[in-house]
Amino acid sequence: MKATEQTLQQIERALKKTAEKFPAGSEPTQLTDIHVRVTQETGELVTFDDDDKEITRCVVEQWIDNKDADFYEQLATPIRRCLERHKSLIESMGILKPYAFVLEDDEKESIAELYVVDDDTVIIDSELMAGLDEDLNDFFEKLIKD
Repeated sequence: MKATEQTLQQIERALKKTAEKFPAGSEPTQLTDIHVRVTQETGELVTFDDDDKEITRCVVEQWIDNKDADFYEQLATPIRRCLERHKSLIESMGILKPYAFVLEDDEKESIAELYVVDDDTVIIDSELMAGLDEDLNDFFEKLIKD
C-alpha cells in the first residue's frame, strides 16, 4: 500500500498535535515512549503516553477496512517518513531524552520502533537496509579475490 498525499498529511497533522502537547520551552515530561496505535478496521491513528492516556487521534481514510495481512508492517515507512520530515519539532519536544515513537496494533502489541529521540541512537528504516547483506557479501568476495 502506497501512502497517498492525503494520508501523509493526516499522519503529519496527528504527529504535530502530539508534539504540541509537549512544547519545547516547558518543563520536560518524563516519558519513555509515545505509542502510535492504529486500528485496521476503523483507520484510527491514536497517540498515547506511557500511562495509556490519549494525546490525540485522527482517522486515516486510506486505512479504513484495509484487509492486507501485512497492514501494520506497511505503516512503519510512511509514519517514519513523517517523523523524519518534522525531525526538529519531534526532537525538541518537552520530554526527557531518550524517548521513542512506537507503532502498536489495536491490541497494544508493539509492531515497530519508529523513531528514537536520543543524542546517540538512530533507527534506520528496513527499506534502506534491504539488500545490504548481499552487497556486503559481494564486497567481501571481491576483496578476498584481490
